[in-house]
Amino acid sequence: MYSIKEKRFIRINLITVISLFFLILAGGVVRSSGSGMGCPDWPKCFDQYIPPTDVSQLPADYQQKYVEGRLKKNEKFATMLDKAGYADLAYKIRHDESIKVPEEFNAGKTYTEYINRLIGALTGVFLLLTFIFSFQYFKANSRITILSFLNLILVFFQAWLGSIVVSTNLVAWIITVHMLVAVLIIAIAIYTYHYARAIKDVTITSIYRVSVLRVLLLLGLILSVIQITIGTEVREAIDAVLQQNPSLAREEWLTHLGEIYSYHKDLALFVIAINVLAYILIQRSLPNSKQHGFAKILVGLVLFQV
Repeated sequence: MYSIKEKRFIRINLITVISLFFLILAGGVVRSSGSGMGCPDWPKCFDQYIPPTDVSQLPADYQQKYVEGRLKKNEKFATMLDKAGYADLAYKIRHDESIKVPEEFNAGKTYTEYINRLIGALTGVFLLLTFIFSFQYFKANSRITILSFLNLILVFFQAWLGSIVVSTNLVAWIITVHMLVAVLIIAIAIYTYHYARAIKDVTITSIYRVSVLRVLLLLGLILSVIQITIGTEVREAIDAVLQQNPSLAREEWLTHLGEIYSYHKDLALFVIAINVLAYILIQRSLPNSKQHGFAKILVGLVLFQV
């Protein structure tokens, strides 16, 4: 049986995981709806905690004001990249003319991005509580506390990176890094949740006794991360195509992407195959286990995604 403190940690950790999924979903809505610049500043939105609903509520020179603010922040970021040895990336940011293009106010996009930020702030609170409640494990299972602290650091880094995404006017490679950090945060949260449960419920880790499954699932995880990365690059390629051909019909977008889309499509088949094979092995090795139920959900989600 779990103690009251253990139940409290497991509960808040689960809430954090659910909140992180909602945050990623919200980020996807922002990305697909083109609302990423709905709030041109950070952490506030148009210098307000509750953004305006009409352009008349903004000063006449609001566009130039936020462009100048972005340029100052980008110069600091570019200087940091120079010092880190990424002079080429720094040069691209300094000379990206799209950053100088002011954004027109759109209430729908503004509130889409604002809701995304609210979910992000709430998720940050849940991650903080997860870290605080993890102290009970520090002596016996310090891994949980250390990883919870790492996740807290990562979420602060992610918040800063989000401000860079805004200031650089959605530069493609920064969006990709932003997405991968989000995947890392949710992976750590899921790990600490299951690790805390496995302390008293050894059946949760029964899958690790099957060495072939361990290797297969690790391979599936690596390929899934690669697939996510390529997926963000596909989206970036679509944006580039639309910039060059604004009137291009939607059904013709994919025909202009080149090899990157072919890689994405082919890798998806490998991801499906590995997850289906893992499901078959779990069904045979652990037919009545909790992992069997999780495997069904996993395969269903992969097929739904494709």
